[in-house]
Amino acid sequence: MAPPDDGALVLDELVKRYGAVTAVDRLSLRAERGAVTALLGPNGAGKTTTIEICEGFRRADAGRVAVLGLDPVADARALKARVGVMPQSGGVPGTARAGEFLRLVASFHTAPLDPGALLERLGLTQHAKTPFRRLSGGQQQRLSLAVAVVGRPELVFLDEPTTGLDPQARLATWELVEELRSAGVSVVLTTHHMEEAERLADRVVIIDGGRVVSAGAPAELTGAERQLRFRARPGLGTDELLAALPPGSAAKESPAGHYLVEGDLGPELLATVTAWCAAHDVRADDLRIERRTLEDVFLELTGRELRG
Repeated sequence: MAPPDDGALVLDELVKRYGAVTAVDRLSLRAERGAVTALLGPNGAGKTTTIEICEGFRRADAGRVAVLGLDPVADARALKARVGVMPQSGGVPGTARAGEFLRLVASFHTAPLDPGALLERLGLTQHAKTPFRRLSGGQQQRLSLAVAVVGRPELVFLDEPTTGLDPQARLATWELVEELRSAGVSVVLTTHHMEEAERLADRVVIIDGGRVVSAGAPAELTGAERQLRFRARPGLGTDELLAALPPGSAAKESPAGHYLVEGDLGPELLATVTAWCAAHDVRADDLRIERRTLEDVFLELTGRELRG
């Protein structure tokens, strides 16, 4: 048994290669017990490969993995009852009926959640007799989530848990994750939804090229900086605008027609921007002051170009 102060998940110099491609490149991270850790990264960054190694579905080529203090491959039997897994897709036999399969999984555990209540909670009661392959994509996602948590795991891996969900189902999923954390369950999730990570995560780990490029609490990553944003016609002379701003300010257009001004956002800067727009016959729409978001941080670290 791992010491009580050991992390729920500890990765040290993890490496995974597929031929000439290094999917995970000396990646190290730690997920604390009783906390939600979110892994963010562009497509192909190595998130899912990392999670699959932690789940014991793939073997690392180098490095150390400790899941609840145990090795996910050598100690797979001991971890089975303590870890819940929601894969990015599938995970349930296509012919299995939703309710029957969830009750079957629950029967493998000593003190499971009530399958019927869980189906109701996730809006699946009326689909309890429907085979998995005939469920919609969102319904399959919700059933996979139910399967992952029904055994009351100590640690649960959620790989893109809200992909394809409508707003109501996404909110229900968020509330369930928050309840898991309140109950002391450790949660490691991957997501492309920045709002999801900001709301749920105690710690965010941003991965790119198989490596950690930044990590910390959402508030630590976004900082206390605030920004002024507005929309106007594309191609404004941001150099001219910058020349009019107080020292230490920054101004840029990204994407076209969307402008960002950073600096000491006091009355002087706001007045300068609006006066400059008026002097140059620029109509500034949707002008607002807001703090830097996790999406801003993500794009700064991983770039704005599309990934294959």
